[in-house]
Amino acid sequence: MTRVRKGELVLRYVLLLAVLALTVGPFLWQLSTSLKGPTEDIYSSPPSFLPRHPTFHNYERVADTIPVWDYAFNSLKVATANVVTNCVGSALAGYALARLRYRGRRAATLAFVLAMLVPVEGIIIAQFTTMRELGLNNTLIGVVLPGCIGAMNVLLMRNAFLNLPYEIEEAAYVDGANVWQRFLRIALPSVKGTVAVVAIFAFMGAWDDFLWPLIVLSDPSKFTLTIGLNYLHGTFANDERLVAAGTVIAVAPLIALFAGLQRYFFRGVGEGAVKG
Repeated sequence: MTRVRKGELVLRYVLLLAVLALTVGPFLWQLSTSLKGPTEDIYSSPPSFLPRHPTFHNYERVADTIPVWDYAFNSLKVATANVVTNCVGSALAGYALARLRYRGRRAATLAFVLAMLVPVEGIIIAQFTTMRELGLNNTLIGVVLPGCIGAMNVLLMRNAFLNLPYEIEEAAYVDGANVWQRFLRIALPSVKGTVAVVAIFAFMGAWDDFLWPLIVLSDPSKFTLTIGLNYLHGTFANDERLVAAGTVIAVAPLIALFAGLQRYFFRGVGEGAVKG
């Protein structure tokens, strides 16, 4: 191992702290603002991250202003369905692209790559027309369906399955295991980390999505959290404490999900070796 000079080490830590401040700083500021009472100055100089008198009154006001928990429940249903469909569909498609032998496999892989190059804004009208013809406008199913299997997630699973040693599956084939048995008992347990990555990406994409639910939904009782918080921003734009509390409510489930799956997430992309 090469020894790092002290000056270079200090520079690395300075850069890491700068990146940390840019990424985590805005969230900490929102959290601090949401806990400040009406008598505290949120624009003080220098800024104060620690509230002098922390209060949860702003969160109560959010619930009194909009049905935030109903919106959050709708978002949870959409995000959960998105996670299930992406994990199952991406795992099946990725395994087929990586391990099965059939004509047109390369063309199918190329189709998924090309699908990533198409911007969402370019096909959103076609998606809306399709949902209208299917009678799924103004339904949560219509929100879930276009994103139920993402091209990026399929390619992530394909790359994970490609890293598995072929000898393991060949031995299982000799022992009489069929395709489903090899997929469920050998391949899938070996790529749990990548499945966790797909789950996190799918949940975040569905939970944070704003444009598509805004287009498809018209009934306020079916609004997702992002649309509901948009009303909070528009009506109470001058009340930064209320807006900050709504933002923290929206971010909290993402933090909880990542905290629960982080040990799988960091080993997910380079996964593939079978431990024995």
